[in-house]
Amino acid sequence: MSWNFSLLPEFMRRISTGSIRGVLAVMVLLCLSQLQTSSGADPRNAGPKKIVLVAGKPSHPPRMHEFNAGVQILADCLKKSGSPVEVEFVLNGWPKDESILRNADAIVFYMDGGGGHEVVQEAGKRLAMVNELTEKGVGIGCMHYAVEIVADQAGKEFKRWIGGHYEHMFSCNPIWEPSFSALPEHPITRGVKPFAVKDEWYFNMRFVDDLSGNQIAETSSGKFTPILVASPSDDVRDGPYVYPAGPYAHIEANKGRAEAMLWAVERPDGGRGFGFTGGHFHDNWGNDSFRKTILNACLWLAKVDVPADGVPSTLQPSQLDANLDPKNKK
Repeated sequence: MSWNFSLLPEFMRRISTGSIRGVLAVMVLLCLSQLQTSSGADPRNAGPKKIVLVAGKPSHPPRMHEFNAGVQILADCLKKSGSPVEVEFVLNGWPKDESILRNADAIVFYMDGGGGHEVVQEAGKRLAMVNELTEKGVGIGCMHYAVEIVADQAGKEFKRWIGGHYEHMFSCNPIWEPSFSALPEHPITRGVKPFAVKDEWYFNMRFVDDLSGNQIAETSSGKFTPILVASPSDDVRDGPYVYPAGPYAHIEANKGRAEAMLWAVERPDGGRGFGFTGGHFHDNWGNDSFRKTILNACLWLAKVDVPADGVPSTLQPSQLDANLDPKNKK
């Protein structure tokens, strides 16, 4: 408990002048000040929110999984948007100085996943650290391959942090072009126009409470809201997948069902989370609606008000060629 002692001189002056009404007024101010300082408000709420974008190590052929270049595009757009945020990015995997994460309001992971996911390394040390941060209300976002983990390693945590995850042989990863023609009313969709982009859009995720993921729901991880939803064609469901080869009977059994490829959760701990399955092809960041959706999601994750028209940004074609990882052409 703490008091605002800056009002003490005025309090003493009123006493010395015998102004009872004045003394009472200052006492009221002191009480109001105490209520404000003892309300449990997080000191991180003062000033700009801090967003940390963590890129994974290079993988895949050129212009695919360009994590390092991708986070720098997003960071640059957020910094130039005029939004009240401080943005930092980490390249080539887990930060060497973990303190960059400890005072973040939101952390977005854009990296390879599965058993090699950066978050599950060091015998659970990193997993425990991120879990501790989420318990303090830090927002967590995972993009593309970063939504995939081994269920026995981190399934429980990812369902709590972001509402679900990709599970090998349960989820699937075809390259296709969904049409996001109906967008829900949500801060993440502000200013986003319907769009269609060819990407490796994962679907049939392992969502919390075994949700299908295409409807708003109250769950053990809080409020679940699907953001980008589309129905794969029968050919997409039946055709060969990138890895491993399909078809899968349980995927075919859900023909006609809409699938969520970006979803958001509002957690009971006060934090937020999102999962985004796109982001395989680097050049898709050049699509204004694709890019704006994720820029909006980053602000929302950090509890920053998203502008009515979404986060403004422009991107020149040459910017898509900047900061690409050196890779062998295949």
